[in-house]
Order: sequence, then C-alpha cells, then structure tokens
Amino acid sequence: MSDLTCIIIGGGHAGLAALKAIKETTRGMANGRRIRFVLFDKQPGHVRKILLFRPAAGGEEIVVPWTHYEFSEGVEFVHSTVTSVDRREKQIRYEDVQGKDARMQYDLLVVAVGSVVRQPGPEQGGISLTDLQTAAVIRERWRANLRQAAHEKNPKERKRLMTVAVTGAGISGIETSSELALEMQKEASSLGLSPSDISVYLVSGQERLFMEGPKKVGRKLDQMLSECGVTVVYNRKVMREEAGVVTLNNGDRLSVGLCIWTIGLIPNPALRTMGLPLTPDGQVLVDESYRVQGAPGVYSIGDCARIVDPKTGKAALMRCAELALQDDRLGKIMLADLEGRPAPVHKSAPIDLYCIGLGKNGGLVWGRKWGLSMIVTGKLAWKFRKVAWDAGSKLR
Repeated sequence: MSDLTCIIIGGGHAGLAALKAIKETTRGMANGRRIRFVLFDKQPGHVRKILLFRPAAGGEEIVVPWTHYEFSEGVEFVHSTVTSVDRREKQIRYEDVQGKDARMQYDLLVVAVGSVVRQPGPEQGGISLTDLQTAAVIRERWRANLRQAAHEKNPKERKRLMTVAVTGAGISGIETSSELALEMQKEASSLGLSPSDISVYLVSGQERLFMEGPKKVGRKLDQMLSECGVTVVYNRKVMREEAGVVTLNNGDRLSVGLCIWTIGLIPNPALRTMGLPLTPDGQVLVDESYRVQGAPGVYSIGDCARIVDPKTGKAALMRCAELALQDDRLGKIMLADLEGRPAPVHKSAPIDLYCIGLGKNGGLVWGRKWGLSMIVTGKLAWKFRKVAWDAGSKLR
C-alpha cells in the first residue's frame, strides 16, 4: 500500500498543535498505511505571534526553529506559500521562496493559517504591530526617538519624542503598552533622561477595559497599567496620526513620537484565494468535526475556521484558549474518519479563562465557571501566562 500524505498549511499555534495531535493519535499509521507529514509555512520557523510585543519592546527573539520540536522528527517542512487548494484533484498549489510554482497531492489536509492583525487605512498613519518586520521597526523608532530626546533642548519636542500612543485596548494593546512603557523607562534612564517623563497612552474606544469580564477586572487592569506607567484614554478612537500628532474622534490631539495600532484580528486574507468555502467574514466553513464543507479529507481549526458548538450554538473566538481542546480532538476525529468510526464533535471550552501579561514579572488571570469568578495577579499570574504562551507554541 502507498503512504497517506497529510499536509498541514500553517506553522503557527494551530498548525503546530494539529501536527502534534495527529502524529500522537495515529502514531504515524492508519489502516496499515504509513502517514507522511508535510508542513507548509511561509516562515523558516514557528513565529510566536502572541509575543510580537516582545521584539517591539525589548528585542526578544520569538522564532523557534522547526527542528526544536521532538514531534518534528520525520516531518517534511516546506518553506513556501500555499496559493490554492484543488478539492477535486486533492492537491495544493504553492509558491516556493524562489517564486517557482509547484503542486503536491494530499490525502489529508489541515488548513490552519490563523488570523492576521487588522490594519487601518494608509491615510491614518502610525504603524501596525503585525509581524517581525514591523516589530523591529517599532523598536528602532522609539529607541531613536529617545536618543534624539537626550540631546533635544526644546522641552515640548523632548516630551513628544518620549510619548507613544497605542490604539486598541484589547489584550494585545494592554500587553504591548505595558511592556513598552517599562522598556522605555529603562532605556530613558540609561540615556540620562528621567523615566517619569516617559508617556505611554493606551487609547480605548470602550468605557472600560476588558469588556469580556466584570468591571472589577477592568478596574484592576487600569490600576496595574498605571503602575507600569500607562495612561488609559477611554471612550476615544484614534482617527489618524500625522506628523507626530494623533487626532482623536472628539477633536483632541496628542503629540507623540510614535503611534502603534493594535486593533484586533481578522481571518487570514490568504484564505480568499484558496478556493475553500468561506463565511462572509472570511472564515473556513466547517462542520461540528472540523471537516471543511464539500472537501473530503480537508479539515480546519483555529482562528481561520468558523467553529460552532452544536449543542450551545456558541462560536469559537479568536484566542489561544479556544485552540487548547481543538487540536487534541482533531487528531481523534481524523483517526475515526480514517477507520470509518463515528467521530467526536466540537465542544466549547468548559471554563472562561483569560491570561494577560503586564511586563516581565506581572500579569492578570481571570477565570469564570458556574457563575463564579477568580482573579490572580502579580508574579503568579505572569508565570501562569508564560505557561500559556509556552503551551501555545508547544514548548516545554
């Protein structure tokens, strides 16, 4: 018998999780046939996207080589961009790093290309924290501003150079602003500037932080951000940044050296060219067992898929906590399908759980179950958050 070829598109959190789960569940065999695993990704390694604020603030390396993972043994890694899926011929089309077009047949296919950061219009200025390149640009920009501020004689201009606005106050904005404020204070001190002159504004369009939970969590986050040196501006939206001036929707203006956009996620736009059935919002349409509609042998999990709990009708959200159970279940689903048995179906996570990092030694964890909620803060919360980050990237 010939081997089965299982292709995973996307080496982010969902793709890695899928690869690990399928390998461990099937042990590389199904119905007496060996499974050949091939992972496609446009990056040369796993990029820990949930930590993009780290290289933007402190220059931390967040790329993990594929060979770091024990479960990567025997896996083929293809550094290419998948451009389309031919469901009838069961093959993918891709473009390699040299720009050459190629095709590969599959028996099993997992689409796990995730989400991307929503970007403002080019006329709105600023810079979006979208990838490693923009993270490096952000870090160089604020550091250059502080070096310039150290020699600036004009107090107003010096203050502008030491000011940053982060627009979008979701978890990404909270983590970015807190880490950035602390790193800027440290850099300012090394340049002979006063750390207290650093100003980081987090601009929120809501009346409070963390609308997903109770008000007390939002108040606690505000307090902890203040301790980091971040000022939250509520009920305001940034309209544009131009020539060092941020204009808010009420007409107020902030003089800044840098404006960073962290305004949420959208399904990966690459899905729109792949030839798969999508929702109007651009997510892959799957059934309760992650099977792509009208595409035998094709599955999808993570941010790029519209996954609904058949019992509650609740759709999975675009956050890492949702993925924790999907990957393990996918391995069992695929094996059941290969063996002709009834497959498991999707179930929502049994607990609402959010982990937020606030600097390298601080954080907040909030969870709720059966109507009861709990909050953990400080170093313990940061350790919990680090465990969650590492688990998402399948690190030990």
